[in-house]
Amino acid sequence: MLPTDASQQGAPARASTLDRRGSPVVASRVWPGLADVRPYVGVVDDDERDVAIPRDAATGVTRRPVTAAENQRASRGWWDADADAYQAEHGEFLGEVDFRWCPEGLREADARLLGEVVGRRIVEVGCGAAAAARWLAVEGADVVALDLSAGMLRHARRGAEHSGVPVPLVQADATHLPFHDATFDIAFTAFGAVPFIDDSARVMREVFRVLRAGGRWAFAVTHPMRWIFLDDPGEGGLVAVHSYFDRRPYVEQNEAGIATYVEHHRTFGDRVRELVAAGFALTDIVEPEWPSDNQQVWGQWSPMRGRIFPGTAIFCATKPGETSRSASMHG
Repeated sequence: MLPTDASQQGAPARASTLDRRGSPVVASRVWPGLADVRPYVGVVDDDERDVAIPRDAATGVTRRPVTAAENQRASRGWWDADADAYQAEHGEFLGEVDFRWCPEGLREADARLLGEVVGRRIVEVGCGAAAAARWLAVEGADVVALDLSAGMLRHARRGAEHSGVPVPLVQADATHLPFHDATFDIAFTAFGAVPFIDDSARVMREVFRVLRAGGRWAFAVTHPMRWIFLDDPGEGGLVAVHSYFDRRPYVEQNEAGIATYVEHHRTFGDRVRELVAAGFALTDIVEPEWPSDNQQVWGQWSPMRGRIFPGTAIFCATKPGETSRSASMHG
């Protein structure tokens, strides 16, 4: 799932759905999927379940701390409310059965950042409408796609029905991946989950846990340096106004001060340390160049800015060890 448009200062993307206040309930729905998926038992707040935040609910913008629960409610609420508009605006660019890493348009068919995928068990963490997962399925992978937002998973189901390429879909939180240890050969996300979670280091640990030895993990996020600029695709977005080292969450909130959108900045060093602390070996950082034939404007991404500095960083890492071909093919 690539970023949504952001017109406010300091928010390179846009995010997620609401829950409810009360007793713990199961917050995971599993469409036909892997046999070893275990139930996700995250806490859902009783009085906000299935309540989406209106797209125009944000009345203020600030940088402030948020709790994990506030973060999750805002994220689920935003994506559930924004899902239809997001697909209407960006669905054609993303395709139904295609894998684009970023607004620059880099395709996995060309980049091959995931390596060999035929017969590999792959999880997409933060899949959105799951176009990338469907592309991988066509390529011969055994794929499961996961997202926090029921609204985005609804579009994933529609995409599967329309394209005729079904993939298992799981609704769950990326900080509590509902899979057994050493389940997958490859994990990836294109702007999903990682920048919208307060504890992204935990996401790294969870991905490490569910990968087999030798497994690959690749994730695309807004390039860290973009956070020093305004989210302006024009000349106004060429002036540095924010501190690169300001890691306070970017928050859009309503009149009651309730967060409706939350996004987190991490420096390059932060990302590398999170990966290494989880046990990964960093293998590459890809900064896609803006292609001359891409004339679209996507939020803060534009041809003018893209020609001057990068907008996306793709971190590629591996879990130390070796996986036998037979293990990855047959589980």
